[in-house]
Amino acid sequence: MENLGLTSYFANGIGLKKIVTLFLFFIVAILASAAWMFQWAKTPLVQDGASLEFTIKPGSSIRSASNQMAQAGLPIQPFLFEVLARVSGKAGSLKAGSFELQVNETPRDLLKKMVEGKFSVASISIIEGWNFRQMRHAIDANPNLKHDTAGISDQALLEKIGSKYVHPEGLFFPDTYLFAKNSSDVQLYQQAHQALLTHLAQVWAKRAENLPYKEAYQALIMASIVEKETGQASERALIAAVFVNRLKVGMLLQTDPTVIYGMGEHFQGNIRKADLLRDTPYNTYTRVGLPPTPIALAGMASLNAALNPALSNAYYFVARGNGTSQFSATLDEHNRAVNKFQR
Repeated sequence: MENLGLTSYFANGIGLKKIVTLFLFFIVAILASAAWMFQWAKTPLVQDGASLEFTIKPGSSIRSASNQMAQAGLPIQPFLFEVLARVSGKAGSLKAGSFELQVNETPRDLLKKMVEGKFSVASISIIEGWNFRQMRHAIDANPNLKHDTAGISDQALLEKIGSKYVHPEGLFFPDTYLFAKNSSDVQLYQQAHQALLTHLAQVWAKRAENLPYKEAYQALIMASIVEKETGQASERALIAAVFVNRLKVGMLLQTDPTVIYGMGEHFQGNIRKADLLRDTPYNTYTRVGLPPTPIALAGMASLNAALNPALSNAYYFVARGNGTSQFSATLDEHNRAVNKFQR
């Protein structure tokens, strides 16, 4: 019995040593893995070459997101990235969208970018003087946008962005816009529309006295005319003054850009006498006052000119042929200027 007890004692001792050894080995393995994971997390994934783009679909789990990144060509181990996200407590915080892995970015950098929603961005330029058809064509042709407005009517588009207006012309501010790649074009239209409303309200609040506008929208119409009539930037305020002076006394505006807009796709590059006589809502040779809507996208300079025109008694202007205009206060002066510069 004594021998059996001693044997049991030593057997239990040897078993305990094995358990302790295994436990220590397990601890060392965990620490080594953690150290390796820490080193991997701060090691650049790409050290040269171009950035790599990838997209995370909405509703993706961390496992699915990690696999999508690998499928997109990122040099990353999906399992390790999943572990990093889970250990850091950020596995449920990743944003869906398009991202770029930049040169020298680490897995930790990439995870932070995806959690903060620092999406890959693109840009589009909306040009002053474009009409809405041209703007919409440019947006439809942009490959970096999701085209949720494709095929819908202009009126449906305005409803989609929450606009109170029924005609889209002139309701968007011309500028260069940055947007997250693969974001909806609806967001871009909303951003450009809100920018226009904001700028218009700011300039309207600082408008000159005694202007012939009942509301800010009429000033926007005038700004669009100034935008299309201006050949020399420095003359915007003078051109606005001519049209404001005409409105005040009930003269016809007689501006060709409105006639051209009213002709639509029938315009072939030249205005004929018959075009000037053909009545449309936009023919300012046959109708008194402003046309019913803007005719183009007006930039900030034209908005300022329409609401703060130059102090001038001019009612006429004619192109000199060098990009500038000759302004006249009387019809006789104007006719002489026309004879000199045009005939």
